[in-house]
Amino acid sequence: MGNRLSKIYTRTGDDGSTGLGDGSRTGKDSARVNAYGTVDEANSCIGLVLASELSDDIRSLLTAIQHQLFDLGGELCIPGHAAIFDADIERLEAHMDALNETLPPLKEFILPGGGEAAARCHIARTVVRRAEREAVALARVEAVRPEAVRYLNRLSDLLFVLARVLARASGHGEVLWNHERRKA
Repeated sequence: MGNRLSKIYTRTGDDGSTGLGDGSRTGKDSARVNAYGTVDEANSCIGLVLASELSDDIRSLLTAIQHQLFDLGGELCIPGHAAIFDADIERLEAHMDALNETLPPLKEFILPGGGEAAARCHIARTVVRRAEREAVALARVEAVRPEAVRYLNRLSDLLFVLARVLARASGHGEVLWNHERRKA
Protein backbone atom coordinates (compact mmCIF):
# COMPACT_ATOMS: atom_id res chain seq x y z
CA MET A 1 0.00 0.00 0.00
CA GLY A 2 1.47 3.32 -1.04
CA ASN A 3 1.04 6.77 0.41
CA ARG A 4 -2.73 6.90 0.43
CA LEU A 5 -2.93 10.09 2.48
CA SER A 6 -0.03 12.10 1.15
CA LYS A 7 -2.09 15.29 1.29
CA ILE A 8 -4.36 15.67 4.30
CA TYR A 9 -6.48 18.59 3.14
CA THR A 10 -8.40 18.43 -0.13
CA ARG A 11 -10.81 21.36 0.21
CA THR A 12 -13.59 19.13 -1.19
CA GLY A 13 -15.44 19.28 2.12
CA ASP A 14 -15.50 23.04 2.35
CA ASP A 15 -19.10 22.99 1.09
CA GLY A 16 -20.27 20.86 4.03
CA SER A 17 -20.09 17.54 2.19
CA THR A 18 -17.77 14.58 2.58
CA GLY A 19 -16.82 11.59 0.49
CA LEU A 20 -17.99 8.13 1.48
CA GLY A 21 -15.90 5.04 0.91
CA ASP A 22 -17.80 4.18 -2.27
CA GLY A 23 -16.94 7.55 -3.84
CA SER A 24 -20.36 9.15 -3.34
CA ARG A 25 -20.73 12.38 -1.39
CA THR A 26 -23.06 13.20 1.46
CA GLY A 27 -23.56 15.96 4.01
CA LYS A 28 -21.19 16.03 6.94
CA ASP A 29 -24.27 16.09 9.15
CA SER A 30 -25.84 12.97 7.63
CA ALA A 31 -26.87 10.02 9.76
CA ARG A 32 -24.15 7.91 8.10
CA VAL A 33 -21.38 10.39 8.90
CA ASN A 34 -22.69 10.75 12.47
CA ALA A 35 -22.58 6.97 12.89
CA TYR A 36 -19.07 6.35 11.62
CA GLY A 37 -17.82 9.60 13.16
CA THR A 38 -19.00 8.49 16.57
CA VAL A 39 -17.35 5.10 16.06
CA ASP A 40 -14.13 7.02 15.36
CA GLU A 41 -14.66 9.03 18.54
CA ALA A 42 -15.16 5.80 20.50
CA ASN A 43 -11.94 4.45 19.04
CA SER A 44 -10.13 7.58 20.23
CA CYS A 45 -11.57 7.09 23.71
CA ILE A 46 -10.23 3.55 23.77
CA GLY A 47 -6.86 5.05 22.78
CA LEU A 48 -7.13 7.18 25.91
CA VAL A 49 -7.73 4.04 27.99
CA LEU A 50 -4.65 2.51 26.34
CA ALA A 51 -2.61 5.52 27.53
CA SER A 52 -3.21 4.24 31.10
CA GLU A 53 -1.29 1.60 33.01
CA LEU A 54 -2.83 -1.71 31.89
CA SER A 55 -1.99 -5.38 31.99
CA ASP A 56 -0.68 -6.86 28.75
CA ASP A 57 -3.82 -8.95 28.21
CA ILE A 58 -6.14 -5.95 28.55
CA ARG A 59 -3.85 -3.86 26.35
CA SER A 60 -3.92 -6.59 23.69
CA LEU A 61 -7.72 -6.87 23.90
CA LEU A 62 -8.26 -3.12 23.56
CA THR A 63 -5.80 -2.86 20.67
CA ALA A 64 -7.68 -5.63 18.82
CA ILE A 65 -10.94 -3.78 19.51
CA GLN A 66 -9.46 -0.58 18.06
CA HIS A 67 -8.73 -2.43 14.83
CA GLN A 68 -12.26 -3.80 14.75
CA LEU A 69 -13.72 -0.35 15.38
CA PHE A 70 -11.71 0.94 12.43
CA ASP A 71 -13.19 -1.91 10.37
CA LEU A 72 -16.67 -1.02 11.64
CA GLY A 73 -16.15 2.63 10.71
CA GLY A 74 -15.26 1.44 7.22
CA GLU A 75 -18.39 -0.69 7.08
CA LEU A 76 -20.52 2.31 8.01
CA CYS A 77 -18.63 4.58 5.58
CA ILE A 78 -19.10 2.26 2.60
CA PRO A 79 -22.78 1.50 2.02
CA GLY A 80 -23.24 -2.25 1.54
CA HIS A 81 -19.78 -3.16 2.89
CA ALA A 82 -19.43 -5.92 5.52
CA ALA A 83 -16.53 -5.90 7.99
CA ILE A 84 -18.01 -7.05 11.33
CA PHE A 85 -19.31 -10.59 11.67
CA ASP A 86 -20.95 -12.84 14.24
CA ALA A 87 -17.54 -14.27 15.20
CA ASP A 88 -16.38 -10.77 16.20
CA ILE A 89 -19.40 -10.39 18.48
CA GLU A 90 -18.87 -13.86 19.94
CA ARG A 91 -15.24 -12.95 20.75
CA LEU A 92 -16.44 -9.90 22.67
CA GLU A 93 -18.90 -12.07 24.59
CA ALA A 94 -16.18 -14.63 25.42
CA HIS A 95 -13.88 -11.89 26.75
CA MET A 96 -16.74 -10.38 28.72
CA ASP A 97 -17.65 -13.75 30.26
CA ALA A 98 -14.03 -14.40 31.26
CA LEU A 99 -13.60 -10.95 32.82
CA ASN A 100 -16.96 -11.09 34.57
CA GLU A 101 -16.08 -14.41 36.26
CA THR A 102 -13.50 -12.59 38.38
CA LEU A 103 -16.01 -10.01 39.65
CA PRO A 104 -18.50 -10.23 42.49
CA PRO A 105 -22.18 -10.04 41.53
CA LEU A 106 -23.37 -6.51 40.93
CA LYS A 107 -25.93 -5.42 43.52
CA GLU A 108 -25.81 -1.65 43.10
CA PHE A 109 -25.40 0.80 40.24
CA ILE A 110 -21.84 1.95 39.66
CA LEU A 111 -20.84 5.56 39.12
CA PRO A 112 -18.15 6.31 36.54
CA GLY A 113 -14.83 6.45 38.36
CA GLY A 114 -12.66 4.00 40.24
CA GLY A 115 -9.28 5.29 39.17
CA GLU A 116 -7.97 6.85 36.00
CA ALA A 117 -8.06 3.79 33.71
CA ALA A 118 -11.54 2.80 34.89
CA ALA A 119 -12.87 6.35 34.47
CA ARG A 120 -11.45 6.51 30.95
CA CYS A 121 -13.05 3.15 30.22
CA HIS A 122 -16.42 4.51 31.39
CA ILE A 123 -16.03 7.43 28.97
CA ALA A 124 -15.28 4.98 26.16
CA ARG A 125 -18.34 2.94 27.17
CA THR A 126 -20.66 5.93 26.96
CA VAL A 127 -19.28 7.02 23.59
CA VAL A 128 -19.75 3.46 22.26
CA ARG A 129 -23.35 3.62 23.52
CA ARG A 130 -23.80 6.85 21.56
CA ALA A 131 -22.26 5.22 18.49
CA GLU A 132 -24.82 2.45 18.88
CA ARG A 133 -27.65 5.00 19.01
CA GLU A 134 -26.26 6.70 15.90
CA ALA A 135 -26.05 3.36 14.07
CA VAL A 136 -29.66 2.60 15.03
CA ALA A 137 -30.71 6.05 13.78
CA LEU A 138 -28.89 5.38 10.50
CA ALA A 139 -30.58 1.97 10.21
CA ARG A 140 -33.97 3.72 10.31
CA VAL A 141 -33.19 5.55 7.06
CA GLU A 142 -30.53 3.43 5.29
CA ALA A 143 -29.36 -0.16 5.26
CA VAL A 144 -27.13 -1.11 8.20
CA ARG A 145 -26.16 -4.69 8.88
CA PRO A 146 -27.47 -5.86 12.27
CA GLU A 147 -24.01 -7.15 13.17
CA ALA A 148 -22.77 -3.55 13.35
CA VAL A 149 -25.37 -2.58 15.94
CA ARG A 150 -24.92 -5.81 17.91
CA TYR A 151 -21.15 -5.32 17.97
CA LEU A 152 -21.51 -1.86 19.47
CA ASN A 153 -24.04 -3.13 22.01
CA ARG A 154 -21.71 -5.91 23.18
CA LEU A 155 -18.69 -3.63 23.16
CA SER A 156 -20.34 -1.16 25.53
CA ASP A 157 -21.19 -4.07 27.84
CA LEU A 158 -17.61 -5.33 27.66
CA LEU A 159 -16.26 -1.87 28.47
CA PHE A 160 -18.55 -1.71 31.52
CA VAL A 161 -17.17 -5.03 32.79
CA LEU A 162 -13.64 -3.93 31.96
CA ALA A 163 -14.14 -0.68 33.90
CA ARG A 164 -15.12 -2.77 36.92
CA VAL A 165 -11.98 -4.89 36.52
CA LEU A 166 -9.79 -1.81 36.13
CA ALA A 167 -11.32 -0.10 39.19
CA ARG A 168 -10.54 -3.12 41.32
CA ALA A 169 -7.04 -3.57 39.87
CA SER A 170 -6.17 0.07 40.59
CA GLY A 171 -6.99 -0.29 44.28
CA HIS A 172 -9.60 2.47 44.06
CA GLY A 173 -12.48 0.05 43.84
CA GLU A 174 -15.84 0.64 42.28
CA VAL A 175 -17.81 3.77 43.09
CA LEU A 176 -21.28 2.63 44.10
CA TRP A 177 -24.32 4.85 43.71
CA ASN A 178 -25.64 5.81 47.13
CA HIS A 179 -29.38 5.81 46.58
CA GLU A 180 -29.98 6.21 50.34
CA ARG A 181 -28.23 9.60 50.53
CA ARG A 182 -31.47 11.59 50.12
CA LYS A 183 -33.25 9.80 52.97
CA ALA A 184 -30.93 11.08 55.65
